[in-house]
Amino acid sequence: MNVADDLAYSKALVALFKNVVFKETDPEHWEVILVQKYKIEDYVSKIGLTLVVDEMDGYGYLKQRSYGDGEEEIPRLVPRHALSYPVSLLLVLLRKQLLEFDSTTGDQRLIVTRQQIAERMRLFLKDTTNEAKMVADIDKHIDRIEKMGFLRRLRGSEDHFEVQRILRSFVNAEWLHHFNERLNMYRIYADGETGDREGQE
Repeated sequence: MNVADDLAYSKALVALFKNVVFKETDPEHWEVILVQKYKIEDYVSKIGLTLVVDEMDGYGYLKQRSYGDGEEEIPRLVPRHALSYPVSLLLVLLRKQLLEFDSTTGDQRLIVTRQQIAERMRLFLKDTTNEAKMVADIDKHIDRIEKMGFLRRLRGSEDHFEVQRILRSFVNAEWLHHFNERLNMYRIYADGETGDREGQE
């Protein structure tokens, strides 16, 4: 590669280390990732990471590689973060909505509003007399999900978001297998019969 290609490769690699790279919002880095995919895979494998690229939905990210029995593990580079109950709940509800959307429409983009998200979450949150605080808290959870890359605010709008399809990779088959159990747990929580629970990234 020439100097310009080297620089483009380095920038794309740094973008991956920082966050998810989306084709729609970061086309320059996305093209480099596609062209240099095997080189990136080889590089990150040396530090215990795996490159995940979904060309159909247009995103790529790095995740900690898994190890088999007897393999010596490299110390984690990507830390695990505990998710609060409301954030875990929101992820599950959005994943369910995306699943329903894909099974009933031929569209590619699921657009949701703050109000729609709040209405879904209310069913699983404890009743409160402080309506303003509940609304503010839900807004914080939505902002957290947006920063994690699972929602993308539509240009020129404060209240409309596109659900990013990388959510299907995060809330995977294991999550979906226990979907009803998770929702039942959330209902119990909302009724005040249990304390906060956490999910894991």
